[in-house]
Amino acid sequence: MKELWKSIFKRKGIWLLISNLVTALAFVGLLFGDDWDKSNEAKWNTAFMETVSRGEALFHGPELGGNTVQCAMCHPNATNTHPETYPKFQKQIGKVSTLREMINWCIQNPLQGKPLAYDDPKMIALEAYIVYERRNSPLNPGKH
Repeated sequence: MKELWKSIFKRKGIWLLISNLVTALAFVGLLFGDDWDKSNEAKWNTAFMETVSRGEALFHGPELGGNTVQCAMCHPNATNTHPETYPKFQKQIGKVSTLREMINWCIQNPLQGKPLAYDDPKMIALEAYIVYERRNSPLNPGKH
């Protein structure tokens, strides 16, 4: 094998080897790259809207709390949650926080529930619903 590499370098040079590697990587990219087309877009949008619907149900339902308080009681339709301003300093948490950290703070405090893992499907659904409700707001991280 070592002799093969020496032979390649001597005869064709390093640039030809690099060129061949780039060509090979481009070919692999074509084989395993993004397979986007209109049919996938419709499928992905459907999956996203199902997640938003699940988040809306959680936001307006009793499932997250240990009492009768629901997210929507303080944040009707998630309109005053301002997800476009995260990450930002949250006085309640005492540091610059993400939207998911603030969602958990609300679940643990006003709702008296158990925090969700950041990759929990319920957390992702809540985030999807909250962000979707503010979808036309420009990003403005750090704003109060």
